[in-house]
Amino acid sequence: MKNLRNRVQLIGNLGKDPEIRNLENGKTVANFSMATSETYRNNGGEKITDTQWHNLVAWGKTAEIIEQYLQKGSEVAVEGKLIHRSYEAKDGQKRYVTEIVVDELLMLRGKPVKK
Repeated sequence: MKNLRNRVQLIGNLGKDPEIRNLENGKTVANFSMATSETYRNNGGEKITDTQWHNLVAWGKTAEIIEQYLQKGSEVAVEGKLIHRSYEAKDGQKRYVTEIVVDELLMLRGKPVKK
């Protein structure tokens, strides 16, 4: 059960092309958003689709794979951990971010490979 602590598993579609950065220390980081949707019928029988957006970050080899193969609309399954962090924006305001740090990535149906 120890391995179940702070684990997130999602299947969804990328909302836009991943943002890839190569840092000064040689590491590669990918930031991207993913939408997950759930469809159900309300009490009136009306079909409702609830879409949730998630911010994700991947490092190293995973980020390089994302850069090479994923783009807006790609369907993927991810596993990682949920983190919360804060930073000070340029306007001096403190901002809070919740994101998923991706450990595992599985490409599902998708668009053609980027060139």
